Amino acid sequence: MDIQAEMQRIGADAKAASKELAYATPAQKETALNKAADAMLERMSDIIAANAKDLEFGREKGLSPAMMDRLLLDADRIRAMADGVRSVAGQDDPVGKVIAEWTQPTGLRIERVRTPLGVIGVIYESRPNVTADAGALCLKAGNAAILRGGSESFHSSTAIYECLKTGLAAAGLPETAIQLVPTRDRAAVGEMLTMTDYIDVIVPRGGKGLVVRVQADARVPVFAHLEGICHIYVDASADIEKTRAVVLNAKTRRTGICGSAECLLVDRAFFDAHGAPFVEDLLKAGVEVRADTGLQGIKGVSRAAADDFGHEFLDMIIAAKLVDGVDGAIAHIQEYGSNHTDCIMAESAAPVERFFSRLDSAILMHNASTQFADGGEFGMGAEIGIATGKMHARGPVGAEQLTSFKYLVRGNGTTRS
Repeated sequence: MDIQAEMQRIGADAKAASKELAYATPAQKETALNKAADAMLERMSDIIAANAKDLEFGREKGLSPAMMDRLLLDADRIRAMADGVRSVAGQDDPVGKVIAEWTQPTGLRIERVRTPLGVIGVIYESRPNVTADAGALCLKAGNAAILRGGSESFHSSTAIYECLKTGLAAAGLPETAIQLVPTRDRAAVGEMLTMTDYIDVIVPRGGKGLVVRVQADARVPVFAHLEGICHIYVDASADIEKTRAVVLNAKTRRTGICGSAECLLVDRAFFDAHGAPFVEDLLKAGVEVRADTGLQGIKGVSRAAADDFGHEFLDMIIAAKLVDGVDGAIAHIQEYGSNHTDCIMAESAAPVERFFSRLDSAILMHNASTQFADGGEFGMGAEIGIATGKMHARGPVGAEQLTSFKYLVRGNGTTRS
Protein backbone atom coordinates (compact mmCIF):
# COMPACT_ATOMS: atom_id res chain seq x y z
CA MET A 1 0.00 0.00 0.00
CA ASP A 2 1.18 3.51 -0.85
CA ILE A 3 0.45 4.97 2.60
CA GLN A 4 0.78 8.61 1.60
CA ALA A 5 -1.54 8.24 -1.39
CA GLU A 6 -4.07 6.24 0.61
CA MET A 7 -4.15 8.80 3.42
CA GLN A 8 -4.54 11.65 0.95
CA ARG A 9 -7.51 9.83 -0.59
CA ILE A 10 -9.06 9.22 2.82
CA GLY A 11 -8.51 12.86 3.75
CA ALA A 12 -10.10 14.18 0.58
CA ASP A 13 -13.11 11.88 1.01
CA ALA A 14 -13.51 12.97 4.63
CA LYS A 15 -13.36 16.65 3.69
CA ALA A 16 -16.04 16.17 1.07
CA ALA A 17 -18.22 14.20 3.49
CA SER A 18 -17.85 16.85 6.18
CA LYS A 19 -19.52 19.41 3.91
CA GLU A 20 -22.60 17.18 3.66
CA LEU A 21 -22.63 16.39 7.37
CA ALA A 22 -22.61 20.07 8.25
CA TYR A 23 -26.24 20.31 7.10
CA ALA A 24 -27.38 16.72 7.77
CA THR A 25 -30.61 16.68 9.73
CA PRO A 26 -30.77 15.57 13.36
CA ALA A 27 -33.10 12.75 12.26
CA GLN A 28 -30.55 11.44 9.75
CA LYS A 29 -27.78 11.34 12.35
CA GLU A 30 -30.04 9.71 14.91
CA THR A 31 -31.10 7.06 12.40
CA ALA A 32 -27.51 6.35 11.40
CA LEU A 33 -26.45 5.80 15.00
CA ASN A 34 -29.43 3.67 15.98
CA LYS A 35 -29.00 1.47 12.91
CA ALA A 36 -25.29 1.13 13.71
CA ALA A 37 -26.18 0.03 17.26
CA ASP A 38 -28.64 -2.51 15.83
CA ALA A 39 -25.89 -3.87 13.60
CA MET A 40 -23.51 -4.25 16.56
CA LEU A 41 -26.00 -6.47 18.33
CA GLU A 42 -26.93 -8.42 15.21
CA ARG A 43 -23.25 -9.07 14.41
CA MET A 44 -22.15 -9.74 17.99
CA SER A 45 -20.74 -13.16 17.13
CA ASP A 46 -18.71 -11.66 14.26
CA ILE A 47 -17.31 -8.95 16.54
CA ILE A 48 -16.38 -11.51 19.21
CA ALA A 49 -14.68 -13.71 16.59
CA ALA A 50 -12.70 -10.71 15.33
CA ASN A 51 -11.80 -9.81 18.91
CA ALA A 52 -10.48 -13.35 19.48
CA LYS A 53 -7.90 -12.72 16.75
CA ASP A 54 -6.87 -9.48 18.46
CA LEU A 55 -6.60 -11.17 21.85
CA GLU A 56 -4.31 -13.80 20.35
CA PHE A 57 -2.23 -11.02 18.78
CA GLY A 58 -2.08 -9.29 22.17
CA ARG A 59 -0.94 -12.45 23.93
CA GLU A 60 1.80 -12.93 21.35
CA LYS A 61 2.94 -9.35 21.97
CA GLY A 62 3.01 -9.99 25.71
CA LEU A 63 0.45 -7.36 26.68
CA SER A 64 -0.13 -6.94 30.42
CA PRO A 65 -3.35 -8.25 32.01
CA ALA A 66 -4.63 -4.67 32.29
CA MET A 67 -4.01 -4.04 28.59
CA MET A 68 -5.63 -7.35 27.67
CA ASP A 69 -8.66 -6.29 29.70
CA ARG A 70 -8.80 -3.07 27.67
CA LEU A 71 -8.73 -5.11 24.49
CA LEU A 72 -11.38 -7.66 25.47
CA LEU A 73 -14.89 -7.54 24.02
CA ASP A 74 -17.58 -9.87 25.32
CA ALA A 75 -21.36 -9.88 25.01
CA ASP A 76 -21.85 -7.48 27.93
CA ARG A 77 -19.29 -5.01 26.62
CA ILE A 78 -20.73 -5.10 23.11
CA ARG A 79 -24.21 -4.46 24.51
CA ALA A 80 -22.80 -1.58 26.56
CA MET A 81 -21.08 -0.24 23.44
CA ALA A 82 -24.33 -0.35 21.49
CA ASP A 83 -26.16 1.31 24.39
CA GLY A 84 -23.56 4.08 24.36
CA VAL A 85 -24.13 4.68 20.67
CA ARG A 86 -27.91 4.80 21.24
CA SER A 87 -27.40 7.23 24.10
CA VAL A 88 -25.43 9.56 21.82
CA ALA A 89 -28.16 9.19 19.18
CA GLY A 90 -30.82 10.26 21.66
CA GLN A 91 -29.07 13.42 22.81
CA ASP A 92 -30.05 16.87 21.60
CA ASP A 93 -28.23 17.73 18.39
CA PRO A 94 -25.56 20.33 19.24
CA VAL A 95 -25.23 21.70 15.69
CA GLY A 96 -27.07 24.99 15.28
CA LYS A 97 -27.68 25.39 19.01
CA VAL A 98 -27.74 29.06 20.04
CA ILE A 99 -25.12 29.57 22.75
CA ALA A 100 -25.78 33.28 23.25
CA GLU A 101 -27.75 36.07 21.59
CA TRP A 102 -27.97 39.81 22.05
CA THR A 103 -28.91 43.06 20.30
CA GLN A 104 -26.48 45.92 19.86
CA PRO A 105 -27.46 49.62 20.09
CA THR A 106 -26.94 49.75 16.31
CA GLY A 107 -29.87 47.38 15.92
CA LEU A 108 -27.74 44.41 14.94
CA ARG A 109 -29.07 41.09 16.28
CA ILE A 110 -26.16 38.73 17.00
CA GLU A 111 -26.27 35.00 17.71
CA ARG A 112 -23.40 32.70 18.59
CA VAL A 113 -24.30 29.19 17.35
CA ARG A 114 -22.59 25.80 17.44
CA THR A 115 -21.06 24.50 14.22
CA PRO A 116 -19.05 21.34 13.40
CA LEU A 117 -15.27 21.39 13.58
CA GLY A 118 -15.01 19.63 10.20
CA VAL A 119 -12.81 16.53 10.04
CA ILE A 120 -11.56 14.90 13.23
CA GLY A 121 -8.71 12.42 13.24
CA VAL A 122 -8.73 9.98 16.16
CA ILE A 123 -5.62 7.91 16.94
CA TYR A 124 -6.10 5.31 19.65
CA GLU A 125 -4.66 2.15 21.15
CA SER A 126 -6.01 -1.18 22.38
CA ARG A 127 -9.61 -0.34 23.28
CA PRO A 128 -11.72 -1.26 20.23
CA ASN A 129 -14.87 0.31 21.70
CA VAL A 130 -13.28 3.69 20.94
CA THR A 131 -14.16 2.97 17.30
CA ALA A 132 -17.85 3.11 18.20
CA ASP A 133 -17.57 5.99 20.68
CA ALA A 134 -15.47 8.20 18.43
CA GLY A 135 -17.46 7.49 15.29
CA ALA A 136 -20.76 8.16 17.06
CA LEU A 137 -19.68 11.39 18.74
CA CYS A 138 -18.05 12.84 15.63
CA LEU A 139 -21.15 12.08 13.57
CA LYS A 140 -23.53 13.54 16.19
CA ALA A 141 -21.54 16.78 16.11
CA GLY A 142 -21.66 16.88 12.29
CA ASN A 143 -17.99 16.01 11.81
CA ALA A 144 -16.38 13.51 9.48
CA ALA A 145 -14.03 11.11 11.27
CA ILE A 146 -10.79 9.39 10.31
CA LEU A 147 -10.14 6.63 12.84
CA ARG A 148 -6.76 4.99 13.28
CA GLY A 149 -7.05 2.17 15.82
CA GLY A 150 -4.18 0.38 17.47
CA SER A 151 -2.52 -2.62 15.88
CA GLU A 152 -3.78 -4.79 18.77
CA SER A 153 -7.44 -3.98 18.05
CA PHE A 154 -7.27 -4.04 14.25
CA HIS A 155 -9.77 -6.85 13.63
CA SER A 156 -12.23 -5.77 16.33
CA SER A 157 -12.18 -2.15 15.17
CA THR A 158 -12.79 -3.24 11.58
CA ALA A 159 -15.85 -5.29 12.60
CA ILE A 160 -17.27 -2.36 14.58
CA TYR A 161 -16.52 0.05 11.75
CA GLU A 162 -18.57 -2.07 9.35
CA CYS A 163 -21.55 -1.57 11.68
CA LEU A 164 -21.05 2.19 11.58
CA LYS A 165 -20.99 2.07 7.78
CA THR A 166 -24.27 0.14 7.81
CA GLY A 167 -25.83 2.92 9.86
CA LEU A 168 -24.58 5.65 7.55
CA ALA A 169 -25.96 3.88 4.49
CA ALA A 170 -29.35 3.37 6.17
CA ALA A 171 -29.60 7.10 6.86
CA GLY A 172 -28.56 8.18 3.37
CA LEU A 173 -25.33 9.74 4.62
CA PRO A 174 -21.97 9.31 2.84
CA GLU A 175 -20.16 6.18 4.03
CA THR A 176 -16.94 8.21 3.95
CA ALA A 177 -18.30 10.28 6.84
CA ILE A 178 -16.53 7.74 9.07
CA GLN A 179 -13.40 6.01 7.78
CA LEU A 180 -11.08 3.52 9.43
CA VAL A 181 -7.44 3.60 8.33
CA PRO A 182 -7.03 0.14 6.72
CA THR A 183 -3.49 -0.63 7.86
CA ARG A 184 -1.43 -1.30 10.98
CA ASP A 185 1.50 0.58 9.45
CA ARG A 186 2.58 3.39 11.79
CA ALA A 187 3.42 5.54 8.80
CA ALA A 188 -0.31 6.28 8.57
CA VAL A 189 -0.12 8.06 11.92
CA GLY A 190 2.71 10.25 10.66
CA GLU A 191 0.62 11.18 7.63
CA MET A 192 -2.41 12.08 9.75
CA LEU A 193 -0.38 14.41 11.94
CA THR A 194 0.57 16.58 8.96
CA MET A 195 -2.69 16.52 6.96
CA THR A 196 -3.53 20.17 7.58
CA ASP A 197 -5.43 20.41 4.29
CA TYR A 198 -7.91 17.77 5.40
CA ILE A 199 -7.93 17.27 9.19
CA ASP A 200 -9.08 20.03 11.56
CA VAL A 201 -8.35 18.37 14.92
CA ILE A 202 -6.42 15.31 16.09
CA VAL A 203 -7.52 13.41 19.20
CA PRO A 204 -4.97 10.89 20.53
CA ARG A 205 -6.29 8.33 23.01
CA GLY A 206 -3.73 5.97 24.43
CA GLY A 207 -0.54 5.68 26.44
CA LYS A 208 2.10 8.27 27.16
CA GLY A 209 4.28 7.26 24.20
CA LEU A 210 1.48 7.82 21.70
CA VAL A 211 0.37 11.15 23.14
CA VAL A 212 3.92 12.50 23.44
CA ARG A 213 4.56 11.63 19.80
CA VAL A 214 1.34 13.25 18.63
CA GLN A 215 1.93 16.43 20.60
CA ALA A 216 5.53 16.63 19.36
CA ASP A 217 4.90 15.93 15.68
CA ALA A 218 1.40 17.22 14.93
CA ARG A 219 0.88 20.21 12.71
CA VAL A 220 -2.86 19.80 13.23
CA PRO A 221 -4.42 21.11 16.48
CA VAL A 222 -4.59 18.43 19.20
CA PHE A 223 -7.04 17.60 21.99
CA ALA A 224 -5.03 15.42 24.33
CA HIS A 225 -4.37 14.15 27.81
CA LEU A 226 -0.85 13.00 28.52
CA GLU A 227 -1.53 10.63 31.42
CA GLY A 228 -4.23 9.78 33.94
CA ILE A 229 -2.25 10.17 37.17
CA CYS A 230 -5.29 10.31 39.45
CA HIS A 231 -4.93 11.06 43.16
CA ILE A 232 -7.19 10.45 46.14
CA TYR A 233 -6.53 12.62 49.19
CA VAL A 234 -7.94 11.41 52.53
CA ASP A 235 -8.53 14.44 54.75
CA ALA A 236 -8.58 14.39 58.55
CA SER A 237 -12.36 14.85 58.37
CA ALA A 238 -12.93 11.89 56.01
CA ASP A 239 -15.57 9.29 56.80
CA ILE A 240 -13.78 5.96 57.22
CA GLU A 241 -16.36 3.71 55.57
CA LYS A 242 -16.96 6.03 52.62
CA THR A 243 -13.21 6.26 52.12
CA ARG A 244 -12.69 2.50 52.23
CA ALA A 245 -15.36 1.99 49.56
CA VAL A 246 -14.15 4.77 47.29
CA VAL A 247 -10.43 3.96 47.48
CA LEU A 248 -10.96 0.27 46.74
CA ASN A 249 -13.28 1.00 43.81
CA ALA A 250 -11.07 3.76 42.40
CA LYS A 251 -8.07 1.43 42.22
CA THR A 252 -9.48 -2.01 41.52
CA ARG A 253 -12.70 -1.71 39.48
CA ARG A 254 -10.68 -1.47 36.27
CA THR A 255 -6.99 -0.78 36.63
CA GLY A 256 -6.31 -0.21 32.92
CA ILE A 257 -8.42 2.92 32.42
CA CYS A 258 -7.24 6.50 32.74
CA GLY A 259 -9.61 7.13 35.69
CA SER A 260 -7.95 4.49 37.86
CA ALA A 261 -6.42 5.93 41.04
CA GLU A 262 -2.63 5.84 40.93
CA CYS A 263 -1.68 7.66 44.13
CA LEU A 264 -3.19 7.75 47.62
CA LEU A 265 -2.43 10.72 49.86
CA VAL A 266 -3.36 10.45 53.54
CA ASP A 267 -3.54 13.34 55.99
CA ARG A 268 -1.10 12.62 58.79
CA ALA A 269 -3.76 13.65 61.33
CA PHE A 270 -6.18 11.05 59.92
CA PHE A 271 -3.52 8.35 60.04
CA ASP A 272 -2.57 9.17 63.65
CA ALA A 273 -6.23 8.93 64.70
CA HIS A 274 -7.51 6.03 62.59
CA GLY A 275 -4.63 4.29 60.84
CA ALA A 276 -5.18 3.37 57.18
CA PRO A 277 -7.76 0.58 56.90
CA PHE A 278 -8.22 1.37 53.20
CA VAL A 279 -4.55 0.48 52.61
CA GLU A 280 -5.19 -2.89 54.22
CA ASP A 281 -8.26 -3.30 51.96
CA LEU A 282 -6.08 -2.69 48.91
CA LEU A 283 -3.49 -5.22 50.07
CA LYS A 284 -6.18 -7.86 50.65
CA ALA A 285 -7.49 -7.22 47.13
CA GLY A 286 -4.05 -7.97 45.70
CA VAL A 287 -2.89 -4.41 45.11
CA GLU A 288 0.81 -3.70 45.55
CA VAL A 289 1.04 -0.59 47.75
CA ARG A 290 4.28 1.34 47.37
CA ALA A 291 4.55 3.90 50.16
CA ASP A 292 6.86 6.43 51.74
CA THR A 293 8.32 5.83 55.21
CA GLY A 294 5.21 6.98 57.07
CA LEU A 295 3.10 4.07 55.81
CA GLN A 296 5.75 1.36 55.61
CA GLY A 297 4.86 0.08 59.07
CA ILE A 298 1.71 -1.50 57.61
CA LYS A 299 2.40 -5.18 56.98
CA GLY A 300 2.60 -5.89 53.25
CA VAL A 301 3.41 -2.34 52.16
CA SER A 302 6.59 -1.99 50.09
CA ARG A 303 8.98 0.93 49.86
CA ALA A 304 8.20 3.48 47.15
CA ALA A 305 10.87 4.50 44.69
CA ALA A 306 11.18 8.15 43.76
CA ASP A 307 9.59 7.61 40.35
CA ASP A 308 6.52 5.81 41.77
CA PHE A 309 5.01 9.23 42.45
CA GLY A 310 3.80 10.76 39.20
CA HIS A 311 3.65 7.33 37.56
CA GLU A 312 0.65 5.92 35.68
CA PHE A 313 0.71 2.22 36.59
CA LEU A 314 -2.48 1.05 34.85
CA ASP A 315 -2.08 -2.06 36.96
CA MET A 316 -2.75 -3.42 40.47
CA ILE A 317 -0.18 -1.02 41.93
CA ILE A 318 -0.67 2.24 43.80
CA ALA A 319 1.71 4.77 45.33
CA ALA A 320 0.87 6.11 48.80
CA LYS A 321 2.14 8.88 51.02
CA LEU A 322 1.38 10.77 54.24
CA VAL A 323 0.91 14.53 53.79
CA ASP A 324 0.36 17.45 56.12
CA GLY A 325 -3.25 18.40 55.56
CA VAL A 326 -4.97 19.61 52.42
CA ASP A 327 -2.14 22.00 51.57
CA GLY A 328 0.32 19.12 51.61
CA ALA A 329 -1.94 17.18 49.25
CA ILE A 330 -2.34 20.15 46.93
CA ALA A 331 1.43 20.68 46.79
CA HIS A 332 2.02 17.02 45.96
CA ILE A 333 -0.64 16.95 43.22
CA GLN A 334 0.66 20.18 41.71
CA GLU A 335 4.12 18.60 41.47
CA TYR A 336 3.21 15.09 40.36
CA GLY A 337 -0.30 15.26 38.88
CA SER A 338 -1.33 15.27 35.24
CA ASN A 339 -4.37 17.60 35.47
CA HIS A 340 -6.68 14.66 34.78
CA THR A 341 -8.80 13.67 37.82
CA ASP A 342 -8.18 14.18 41.54
CA CYS A 343 -10.45 13.41 44.50
CA ILE A 344 -10.77 14.57 48.10
CA MET A 345 -12.42 12.44 50.78
CA ALA A 346 -13.68 14.83 53.45
CA GLU A 347 -16.74 15.68 55.53
CA SER A 348 -15.67 19.24 56.36
CA ALA A 349 -16.48 21.91 53.79
CA ALA A 350 -13.33 24.04 54.22
CA PRO A 351 -10.75 21.53 52.89
CA VAL A 352 -13.05 20.63 49.98
CA GLU A 353 -13.39 24.29 48.98
CA ARG A 354 -9.62 24.75 49.22
CA PHE A 355 -8.95 21.58 47.20
CA PHE A 356 -11.42 22.65 44.49
CA SER A 357 -10.18 26.23 44.27
CA ARG A 358 -6.43 25.60 44.36
CA LEU A 359 -6.16 22.67 41.98
CA ASP A 360 -6.70 22.98 38.24
CA SER A 361 -7.30 19.41 37.18
CA ALA A 362 -9.85 18.88 34.42
CA ILE A 363 -12.00 16.91 36.90
CA LEU A 364 -12.07 17.39 40.67
CA MET A 365 -14.17 15.05 42.80
CA HIS A 366 -15.45 14.99 46.36
CA ASN A 367 -16.28 11.68 48.05
CA ALA A 368 -16.58 9.85 44.71
CA SER A 369 -14.49 7.27 42.89
CA THR A 370 -12.16 8.55 40.20
CA GLN A 371 -13.53 5.75 38.02
CA PHE A 372 -16.46 8.11 37.32
CA ALA A 373 -14.10 10.17 35.10
CA ASP A 374 -15.98 9.05 32.01
CA GLY A 375 -18.19 10.80 29.50
CA GLY A 376 -20.90 8.18 29.83
CA GLU A 377 -21.05 8.74 33.58
CA PHE A 378 -21.25 12.49 32.96
CA GLY A 379 -24.39 11.99 30.86
CA MET A 380 -22.62 12.44 27.52
CA GLY A 381 -23.45 8.94 26.30
CA ALA A 382 -19.81 8.35 25.44
CA GLU A 383 -16.58 10.28 25.17
CA ILE A 384 -13.78 10.58 22.69
CA GLY A 385 -11.29 11.06 25.52
CA ILE A 386 -10.51 13.15 28.62
CA ALA A 387 -8.78 16.37 27.56
CA THR A 388 -6.46 17.93 30.14
CA GLY A 389 -5.35 20.96 28.14
CA LYS A 390 -6.91 24.38 28.60
CA MET A 391 -7.98 25.23 25.07
CA HIS A 392 -11.55 24.70 23.84
CA ALA A 393 -12.47 21.25 25.18
CA ARG A 394 -11.54 20.07 28.69
CA GLY A 395 -12.48 16.98 30.66
CA PRO A 396 -14.71 14.36 28.97
CA VAL A 397 -15.01 15.27 25.29
CA GLY A 398 -18.55 14.53 24.11
CA ALA A 399 -20.48 15.63 21.05
CA GLU A 400 -20.92 19.22 22.21
CA GLN A 401 -17.18 19.59 22.82
CA LEU A 402 -16.57 18.50 19.21
CA THR A 403 -18.16 21.68 17.90
CA SER A 404 -16.93 25.21 17.46
CA PHE A 405 -19.16 28.22 16.91
CA LYS A 406 -19.91 30.96 14.45
CA TYR A 407 -21.72 34.29 14.66
CA LEU A 408 -24.94 35.02 12.84
CA VAL A 409 -25.48 38.76 12.52
CA ARG A 410 -28.80 40.19 11.32
CA GLY A 411 -29.52 43.80 10.42
CA ASN A 412 -32.07 45.79 8.47
CA GLY A 413 -30.08 47.79 5.97
CA THR A 414 -27.84 48.68 8.92
CA THR A 415 -24.77 50.78 8.14
CA ARG A 416 -21.86 51.82 10.34
CA SER A 417 -21.23 55.49 10.98
